[in-house]
Formats: sequence, C-alpha cells, structure tokens
Amino acid sequence: MTLRVPKAELPVELRENMVKQLGAVPEPVEVLWNNPELARANQEFAARVGTWDAADASLKTFAHMAVAAQIGCSWCLDVNYFQALNQNLDLAKASQVPRWRQSEVFTPLERDVLAYAEAMTTTPPTVTDELSKSLLERLGPAALVELTVFIGFANMAARCNTAHGITSQGYSDSCEIPLASRTGNTGAYDVASTA
Repeated sequence: MTLRVPKAELPVELRENMVKQLGAVPEPVEVLWNNPELARANQEFAARVGTWDAADASLKTFAHMAVAAQIGCSWCLDVNYFQALNQNLDLAKASQVPRWRQSEVFTPLERDVLAYAEAMTTTPPTVTDELSKSLLERLGPAALVELTVFIGFANMAARCNTAHGITSQGYSDSCEIPLASRTGNTGAYDVASTA
C-alpha cells in the first residue's frame, strides 16, 4: 500500500524531537501535518491519553494491538509492539496479540480485555452486558471507562492510518521476538469460559 495523502513538511524542532524519541518521524504525524491545527490537537490528545493510569499499561497496549490487528493497521501493530519493548511489558504476550485466541500466554483478564477491544471495533459494536460486567467487577469503573476511551482512540488512529495508506515503519524490528501474524477469528469469544 502506498500513502494516499502526501507527507507534509514538519517544523524542524518537531521533526528533530520525533527522531530523537523514536529514531524516525512517524508517518501519521507527517500526513496529519497537512492540517497543522488538527495535527497539534491529535498530538495533544494522544499525549494526554498516554498519561492516564487507572488501567494497566499492558492491558491498554494489548487492547490497542488487538484493534490494529482487527482493522489491519500494520503501523499501529508495529509502533505498539515497539512501545511494549520500551515500557518493559511482556514481549512474549505482546507478540501474540494478533493471534490471541489461539495463544495460551494470556490471563483470563487479558483475554477479556482483548475480546472487549475486538467487540468495540466490530461494526456495529458487539460488546455484551456480560463482558462489560465482568470487566467492571475486576477493573473498577475508572479503569473500565479509561480502557473504553483508550480503545476508541485506538480505533480512530488505526482507521485513519489505514485509510491514509500508512503501513509499518519497522519500529518493531528491534524486538527480539517476532510479532505473530493474525490467524483469523475463530468465532465469538465466551467470557463465561474464562471468568
């Protein structure tokens, strides 16, 4: 896939900061910079989202990766796997998110969070009362609300990247464990079987 919207020239300081932080300028930033006001607002919101701490960081990262795998956003999978490395999250688990249903590495809570992320991503959403109640009981209201908004933000990012033709930039190449490929959805996830 090729970019469907050209990259815009970033201010020098912003470009240098991104290269310093990530080693390369993220293509989504370059594409969004065609509308600098929108790009700045997106960066500000993304930065705020990154400061939230009611829900566990690994749950949020795995949820974002599940959204990306379902939508087909290789850029989000790539950068989130790279961020999992930099946040010292469990890379054995992170590497298996695209095939989480077939993997044995996830806890029941993690599996429910991954199912929730996919249920929110499906059009129309397929979140059930049972799954919501189960997560509410284990996470509490503040963490569940945070997780839900985080997944919504992940959907926006993944869908915009995919629509713009943005693909992986190779951030995760530095991870020792290769990222698994998505093997398809083997059917509906049953929260009752893991609760």
